[in-house]
Amino acid sequence: MQQESNLFSQRQGEFITLGTGTSVGIPIVGCDCEVCQSPNPKNQRGRTSVYISAPEGGFLIDTPPELRLQLLREHIPWVHAVLYTHSHADHIFGLDDVRISGYRLEKSIELYCEEAVEEQIRGSFNYAFEEPTHNRHHMSRPHLDFKTISLEPFDLLGLRIQPIRLMHGTLPILGYRINNIAFCTDVSEIPEESWQYLEGLDYLILDALRIKPHPTHFCLEQSLEVVERVKPKRAFFTHISHSLEHEETNAILPDHVELAFDGLSLPLNGLAADH
Repeated sequence: MQQESNLFSQRQGEFITLGTGTSVGIPIVGCDCEVCQSPNPKNQRGRTSVYISAPEGGFLIDTPPELRLQLLREHIPWVHAVLYTHSHADHIFGLDDVRISGYRLEKSIELYCEEAVEEQIRGSFNYAFEEPTHNRHHMSRPHLDFKTISLEPFDLLGLRIQPIRLMHGTLPILGYRINNIAFCTDVSEIPEESWQYLEGLDYLILDALRIKPHPTHFCLEQSLEVVERVKPKRAFFTHISHSLEHEETNAILPDHVELAFDGLSLPLNGLAADH
């Protein structure tokens, strides 16, 4: 436990983009395009997720299928809680990877989400919520505690969390503002009442799937329009497809805008000199 505590303390105050890829990940299975075959590690994108090292623990936004590998890569020893944006497979299907955290912390992992997301998670991971008939040992299933959230702000592990209503096609989902960082993935529309939560940002992490328009995600041009309207000090695009090569795309973006990449670390308390 002491070694894990040291590892955790080294990451305090960080907002880390664990994964920045689209729903199938990059490289895509069976694809031989330039980006999928690229040796540049910034073109290798796991499914989208974030880790926040808060004053009183660490929590995730979403649990993608690569979660175990992402946590190992970033030397993150445990997770105290998870915030969910929505319940699509690429955002929930790594949930079982928090089971080891509950075991080590000797407590249930808190899952913060809307009621519709809870219903989907309970259906997808029914073994975690039903009384087991076999293998009844204490680590046979994750121990989870749902916390229903609305659009009202709430406190989590020493940080104030502001949910932001977004639209993913016709599906209402959530983004989150934490201090002066906002995370808005899988978004195709920002309702008028949500723009207020994107004002005065140091960092905006925003969905930008590809160059061509898409029915359920912002394309590059739409994301740039959002950046122009809210004027964050820095903007990073996430949930990126294989149509956007990292270096080539950054070369055509404004100086304060760039593609995020897996392992990007941003400070929770304002701008850093270097990223």
